[in-house]
Amino acid sequence: MNTIDKLIINSPYEEPKYYWSFDREIRTFDKKEGRRPAGYIVATQAARTFDDPGLFVEIPLVNQIRPRIKKWREEGYPGVTGITKRLLEHWVNPEERENKRFFFCQLEAIETLIWLNEAPASEKTGIDIPNDGGEFTRLCSKMATGSGKTIVMAMLIAYHILNKVTYTQDNRFSKNVLMIAPGLTVKSRLQVLIPAGKSNYYDEFNVIPSSLYDKLRQGKVKIENWHSLAWDTEERLAKKKSVDKRGAKSDEAYVKEVLGELSTASNILVINDEAHHAWRVQPELKVKREFKEQANEATIWVSGLDRINNVNKILKCHDFTATPFAPSGKQSTDEALFEWIVSDFGLNDSIESGLVKTPRVVIRDDARLTSDYKSRLYHIYNDPEVKDDINRKAEEHEPLPDLVLTAYYLLGLDWQETKRLWEKSNHYTPPVMITVANRTETAARIKYSFDHKRVKIDELCNPTKTLHIDSKVLDIAEAQDENKISKDEEDANDDTPVKKLTKQESAELLRQTVDSVGQIGKPGEQIQNVISVGMLSEGWDAKTVTHILGLRAFSSQLLCEQVVGRGLRSTTYEVNPETGLYEPEYVNIFGVPFTFLPHESQDGPPPPPPLPKTKIEPVTEKKEYEIIWPNVLRINHVYKPCLTLDITKIKAIEINAYETPTIADLAPMVDGQPDLTKITEIDLEKLGKEFRWQKIIFETARDVFEQMKPTWKGNKDYLLAQIIKLVENFIKSEKVLINPPLFDVDELRRRILITLNMTKVVHHIWEVIRFENTEEIVPVFDNDYPIRSTGNMITWYTGRPCEITKKSHINCCVYDSTWEASESFELDRNENVKAWVKNDHLGFEIHYVYKGIVKKYRPDFIIKLADDTNMILEVKGKDDEENKAKRSFLDEWIRAVNGHGGFGIWKWNVSKNPADLKKILQVNQTF
Repeated sequence: MNTIDKLIINSPYEEPKYYWSFDREIRTFDKKEGRRPAGYIVATQAARTFDDPGLFVEIPLVNQIRPRIKKWREEGYPGVTGITKRLLEHWVNPEERENKRFFFCQLEAIETLIWLNEAPASEKTGIDIPNDGGEFTRLCSKMATGSGKTIVMAMLIAYHILNKVTYTQDNRFSKNVLMIAPGLTVKSRLQVLIPAGKSNYYDEFNVIPSSLYDKLRQGKVKIENWHSLAWDTEERLAKKKSVDKRGAKSDEAYVKEVLGELSTASNILVINDEAHHAWRVQPELKVKREFKEQANEATIWVSGLDRINNVNKILKCHDFTATPFAPSGKQSTDEALFEWIVSDFGLNDSIESGLVKTPRVVIRDDARLTSDYKSRLYHIYNDPEVKDDINRKAEEHEPLPDLVLTAYYLLGLDWQETKRLWEKSNHYTPPVMITVANRTETAARIKYSFDHKRVKIDELCNPTKTLHIDSKVLDIAEAQDENKISKDEEDANDDTPVKKLTKQESAELLRQTVDSVGQIGKPGEQIQNVISVGMLSEGWDAKTVTHILGLRAFSSQLLCEQVVGRGLRSTTYEVNPETGLYEPEYVNIFGVPFTFLPHESQDGPPPPPPLPKTKIEPVTEKKEYEIIWPNVLRINHVYKPCLTLDITKIKAIEINAYETPTIADLAPMVDGQPDLTKITEIDLEKLGKEFRWQKIIFETARDVFEQMKPTWKGNKDYLLAQIIKLVENFIKSEKVLINPPLFDVDELRRRILITLNMTKVVHHIWEVIRFENTEEIVPVFDNDYPIRSTGNMITWYTGRPCEITKKSHINCCVYDSTWEASESFELDRNENVKAWVKNDHLGFEIHYVYKGIVKKYRPDFIIKLADDTNMILEVKGKDDEENKAKRSFLDEWIRAVNGHGGFGIWKWNVSKNPADLKKILQVNQTF
């Protein structure tokens, strides 16, 4: 299936039965039966394509736990308390649920936590949950944005409090709960988890039987911002100008201040919301600059919990987050997954169950495509005309790249049409377009472009309906205490003249506006254009988002989820009575490469697809055509006792002066830049003066000697003396050519050039000496893999032309030319051929020396003839000196292997025309 027709394929109330699976080879989605394995996708290492499909990384612990939960559920939850059994039955009782059924993902998440707490030990054999290096247990429930994790928190709180109040001596439970939020917005949202609070979730979603409410209210739930966990260390106090010399608070004093009425409780249950902020910074972790602020927040958060644990003990710490990753300390884009994840319902699962909006991405336009046949709007940030432009500290008035303005125009037209449809259906708030920019300067340029109508959609260019989120200002508001804010608001209601807002008041107004986008009667009611940097903050719950433009890098599934996930919240949850599935809602996206996530394609024919990949591999059923060869590392030479060298028969070696630097300018580096005032010149004239001819001859002879010494059977001093004489004759001959000839006339330059090319000279002389003076050649095999065969080839994939084979162990022959295609056809049908293989990805290589440089090449074919002779066949239309050099070393390989005698008879040949192959393949053909 090349495109996805309908992406929602599962009921949100049942365990997923299908999932869309991405085929990396042909880059399409297939609908598969069963449940998607728990895991995540990371960018392929060293990948350079923006739509790299990534690599799937399994979460083995979750995949190990899931079947046990299912079995435990089917058996009726053995081992649980009476209260727990009552809650589990209440949560799935159709009469209690009416129109407020819990999603499968919510039930599975809470079941997992209950199973880990109450199931018999025998059921949990082999389940080892790593910790984060701290003294208390952490359990992470990975739930995508929109999957309803706040309700799961309510279920978890009710489960613990009701059990503890009922079974007061059971230390598996706690009635004292501390919740930590990442900011004021989330903290405000979590007030629904206070049992006696107004509009609490226990009432609204019928979380517990009505007869248990009195017990629930006996528990205590305290919700705090992570900022409240901060404390002054001795070091910080020393830097303050205050005269307060009381020093840092003790753990006991700290806990009393942070926990308040919970400070006397023990075995506290901790719940971290958006827990990806709460990671323990390992001492050996070198935190990169971009993660410094995150690391500081994480340290305050986790270390604060450590202090609480030291005094009051933490029963368990439950982490809830959609993206449980922390910086790994490796590459800047690397994230390490929390190792204590026990359940997983990711964004893919939520999309397929209809819990969030269905993303639609641009797949084509009528303009130039990228080299990968993608629309340039697919990942705008990576476009050559955009990337450099928006990655600089530009002024806000500088115009945006044309491609970005075009994207806004196209997306804006669609937004405009959506707005008209909403108005026609009496929808009081407008649809919202959000932009996620890469940096503050880019966001400012975008805001300026809208305010000054550089984007040609006038309705979108209303400054009063545009929300430019200043992340730094928003952070100020998120860190505030809501009690102080409430008092300030009361004071502001006095009949006093309107005064200019303070920095904190401005920050709070921004937070309230951000928090209420699309909500009638609140500051953000009429916002229709949101411009943000990085990603939208946690708790951003706008359900009216219909269009998203990404103007930043996307290198992993994590980034796609964090940036886009908060714009995918659904507005309604309507089940189609015919299908039993949710009806889809949509959000249109430019610039976010959703290769990592399934998405529906727009109407119309698809763009030209990538070339199909063919799988190349050995075929077990064709083992009769397996070809075996010796894995030769090198060939050792046994030399004549007396070395000779016929200068007249030696090929000349050419040294090109223009490829050999002889002068270099250097400058010291100061602050990462060269100091051009202190340039010094390295002139190699001194080298030429030092390296007189005798020194050059000796140095060259010494290096040749080192090559020959291991296999020399006679006196080593005698060998060196012979080599020196031969090298001197060669160096002084006319067999060392310097180009251009002008350099050859100058003796000093000639010496310099030979000295700088000594390795080439050594290899050249060694080659001519060994070919003329070898008595015996001995193959040296790889100790680990002395024998290789076609069966050792690792499966690979190709988009090159290929054809199925008959007499080859490998399923297909991949062609590099029409000539090779003709040759392979003949090899398959020729009666003199028993088996053959194209030498592609087999690892069969011959090393050779050409112009003093060691190289390697791969002969074209290996053939087993009818008489069991092995032939190495080269296909060459034109011959040259390098090909002749290759063949001389191939011939040496053949002679060495045949001399060994343990691998049958080998020979080689060259096909210079497709028509000559039949004659070459004659069994007794000589050459």
